[in-house]
Amino acid sequence: MTISTTFIKSIQDIMRQDAGVDGDAQRISQLSWLLFLKIFDDQETELEILRDSYKSPIPDHLRWRHWAADSEGMTGEELQDFINNTLFPKLKNLNADPVRNPRGYVVQQVFEDAFNYMKSGQLLRQVVNKINEIDFNNRSDRHLFNDLYEKILKDLQSAGNAGEFYTPRAVTQFMVDQVNPRLGEKILDPACGTGGFLACSLEHLKTQRKNVEDDALLQAAIHGVEKKQLPHLLCTTNMLLHGIEVPYNIRHDNTLSRPLVDYGPRDQFDVILTNPPFGGTEEPGTEANFPADVRTKETADLFLVLIIELLRHNGRAAVVLPDGTLFGEGVKTRIKEKLLTECNLHTIVRLPNGVFAPYTGIKTNLLFFTKGAPTREVWYYEHPYPAGYKSYSKTKPIRIEEFAAEKAWWGDEADGFKARVENEYAWKVDIATLKAANYNLDQKNPHSPDAIAHDPDALLAEYSRLTAETQQLRDQLKAILAQSLAGQA
Repeated sequence: MTISTTFIKSIQDIMRQDAGVDGDAQRISQLSWLLFLKIFDDQETELEILRDSYKSPIPDHLRWRHWAADSEGMTGEELQDFINNTLFPKLKNLNADPVRNPRGYVVQQVFEDAFNYMKSGQLLRQVVNKINEIDFNNRSDRHLFNDLYEKILKDLQSAGNAGEFYTPRAVTQFMVDQVNPRLGEKILDPACGTGGFLACSLEHLKTQRKNVEDDALLQAAIHGVEKKQLPHLLCTTNMLLHGIEVPYNIRHDNTLSRPLVDYGPRDQFDVILTNPPFGGTEEPGTEANFPADVRTKETADLFLVLIIELLRHNGRAAVVLPDGTLFGEGVKTRIKEKLLTECNLHTIVRLPNGVFAPYTGIKTNLLFFTKGAPTREVWYYEHPYPAGYKSYSKTKPIRIEEFAAEKAWWGDEADGFKARVENEYAWKVDIATLKAANYNLDQKNPHSPDAIAHDPDALLAEYSRLTAETQQLRDQLKAILAQSLAGQA
């Protein structure tokens, strides 16, 4: 089958007729567990051919091929009863652990909090039959479905809550390219969402494969943690689509819920790539897992502390953070001091407004750093809009081609980025200046005098200046009016 762009829409149209499915989020959730089982079963078909000893972790009568593959099979009340009273209870309670039965453990984790929203067995059969039109072992189908999967992920973000943002593929690609993960390294996204950074990292690593041993390194490279059930399900499915046979390293958990002191060398990673949630707060008590001097309820700040802890010596990170982290004071200042002391924050790419439109208008930054040596200077690069653009939008998103200038300018960390030069978009600030500014990382582009400053003190000073000028103009106007009235009298 050739998958058309109407495939997802046709399934959604069927679901809209069902009284049990309410809204995009539930439709996506329903579609996700069905896709997971179909993709899992197609992968098992391939594994059975490659490995004579392969045995499915799912009981035979619960496998997709035995209850869903026949278009004339179970339907109506019989199908509904099977799904609700047999399939879900059995998969939720599979006797599996990540060591003895890792693939079974993946299934159990996926179904732990999953739910069948559909109430009509007839409509559910129609959806199942549509999904059966895809062969995930067909390279063409899989390639086209990857693009459609991106659409599902974007739809999820549109249906999500504030603070849950889809990271544009171009931004993800640029961050992975510049950090350059290598085969044999452990890669983590501690707030992995639907797996964008991990999928991109996998594709990056695949270009480095040379033999069968490299395939084993690839399978072991990816690690992710996601707090919410639906993004976790989507991320696990995403990893299956990208060739990970046993994505048990995609955990359904909250990375921030573990005390920082519990992490040891075994828990550290060579590469961390992430866009942690920002603009939100953690539940009471979470901050107690962190040292007293960096305790806060702000999610993004806690993740930055965690990332510093989880990086190995010489480990590399690229993190999306909002402007507020750069100029914030109090606890934010202490966290930035820790970052600059323990890591070389060598580059901050400042993104313009609209990159995350329409999900948020918050300005964001890409921070690149390496653990093990203190920061001596920070290079800034102000990413410009393409010619003719005033902002980004859903129909005009940021594109990977736009980062060509940054890539050409980047240079090599091994020689201290000696090839870098200042230009209208790039400048550097030494550590002494940053310390004197109380670790305010919101440094103005000196080549752009009209650039807007976000530093609170600077903004207050500018506000006072404008207020004083306004008052002076009012006084002058009053004097002119008074003179005019006196002349008329």
